[in-house]
Amino acid sequence: MGVFLPSSPAFPGVFLCLFITLCVIPELALAGITRHYKFDIVLQNVTRLCHRKSIVTVNGQFPGPRIVAREGDRLLIKVVNHVHNNISIHWHGIRQLQTGWADGPAYVTQCPIQTGHSYVYNFTIVGQRGTLFWHAHISWLRSTVYGPLIILPKRGVPYPFSKPYKEVPIIFGEWWNVDTEAVISQALQTGGGPNVSDAYTINGLPGPLYNCSAKDTFKLKVKPGKTYLLRLINAALNDELFFSIANHSLTVVEVDAVYVKPFETNTLVIAPGQTTNVLLNTKAKFPNAAFFMAARPYVTGLGTFDNSTVAGILEYDDFPHKTISIRKLPLFKPLLPPLNDTSSATNFTSKLRSLASAQFPANVPQKVDKRFFFTVGLGTIPCQHNRTCQGPNGTMFSASVNNISFVLPSTALLQAHFSGQSNGVYSPDFPINPIFPFNYTGTPPNNTMVSNGTKLVVLPFNTSVELVMQDTSILGAESHPLHLHGFNFFVVGQGFGNFDPNNDPAKFNLVDPVERNTVGIPSGGWVAMRFLADNPGVWFMHCHLEVHTSWGLRMAWVVLDGKLPNQKLLPPPADLPKC
Repeated sequence: MGVFLPSSPAFPGVFLCLFITLCVIPELALAGITRHYKFDIVLQNVTRLCHRKSIVTVNGQFPGPRIVAREGDRLLIKVVNHVHNNISIHWHGIRQLQTGWADGPAYVTQCPIQTGHSYVYNFTIVGQRGTLFWHAHISWLRSTVYGPLIILPKRGVPYPFSKPYKEVPIIFGEWWNVDTEAVISQALQTGGGPNVSDAYTINGLPGPLYNCSAKDTFKLKVKPGKTYLLRLINAALNDELFFSIANHSLTVVEVDAVYVKPFETNTLVIAPGQTTNVLLNTKAKFPNAAFFMAARPYVTGLGTFDNSTVAGILEYDDFPHKTISIRKLPLFKPLLPPLNDTSSATNFTSKLRSLASAQFPANVPQKVDKRFFFTVGLGTIPCQHNRTCQGPNGTMFSASVNNISFVLPSTALLQAHFSGQSNGVYSPDFPINPIFPFNYTGTPPNNTMVSNGTKLVVLPFNTSVELVMQDTSILGAESHPLHLHGFNFFVVGQGFGNFDPNNDPAKFNLVDPVERNTVGIPSGGWVAMRFLADNPGVWFMHCHLEVHTSWGLRMAWVVLDGKLPNQKLLPPPADLPKC
């Protein structure tokens, strides 16, 4: 069927008027569209390391499907649960302005989607562009339920760097020969540390350094003299990673979907929940070699970890001698830092600065309405009566913020807040400072016990917040990648040892600090961040090491409605899952 164009003399005038309107109001020309996706949660048999098992997936894919949208687009993603596990999906890093019902963490913003039920996540991408990802946000199902979420700039809006020849998502994950739900269930029952993964993966593939995995290797084929944008995502459950490509440097241009001042590096560190975009400039001529692109853990804690290396292969496909097998070319390996090289990790993160340009300003809150000081770290809880526990001295491992190990309720926090029925669900008295101050990174106290509770911080709309998060050495210092839902924040300072409230704030960067949604609290150190509480709802904050979240290293903020319509949480959708 053809498109009808009116033939009346008025039509050219109407067309001219529309053209002028779009020129004067360019936002109309750049208005977003609605994109529809369907996620079927199904079991799929997958083989890795010569081990075949049934895993929970989206649409039978591991990793899951790629979501691509533009800034300003609306996303309608229908999730249908066909498995026995309850499920919820989090759109990691999306601000969810007024749409907290679509954020996804189970028992925080929604009850999980039960077997045979569905839920449509409905949200608009406002003021964001770059690389994020989506993942399951209940128990440890994130081990297999995850995928890239790529936000392109509005049409006609260029990147603030040279346009790449090609863009490639690279998502780090883990492979477990056993069921991860059984792993965490056993750990929580025994009180000990969980078993570790059997391999790391790049785009779901372990690579040739593992047994029985030579065919399961990610290969990035490139052309000489080109620029590639690599969209790096760490979806691993429990490990920060060092990453490098042999004989190639990388230019960092974005983290957590926010542009940064570009800088070159040979090695980067990326924590679970973080994303990093880098430009890879390939060699001008065919190099007569292939190159490993490898990742292995950055480790600061005392617990066990997967001490292995995942590798993909960078191949130049402009091969001049087709009669010679590329397998006979030399294969170079990158030199990755030692596993516990905190100096290399700190050197990388200290280089991150916001672009802070006229087009992409760094809107750092210059005044502070409320200041918070949170200790984060591991502790213990008593072993239940008549049981033997595998934690320190017969106790059970726990984790806490300000000595409170957060207990998820049986109904969603956001529903309780919105309905005004929070009594019996949560209390609004989370401590703004540690209840019992001590030498946080010095000799640990004799009492390692933590308390349990469901306590939240309540903030009036548009409160400017400064939050200092301090690692503790109660059961050994270690880094913690903390993720804040619903907001980006500015990392205005960080250091080692105990935070000094008298001297450290004078060193804060309030000009171009990096803007993130997930930040690594240094092992035996602290990090300071600022954000504006301009998003009404209930917002989860937790360690993105899944074992620490399971042990209770999590809390939540309530941001009250503002006075204007665009400052209020919208009502819940009709299909919001029920507990």
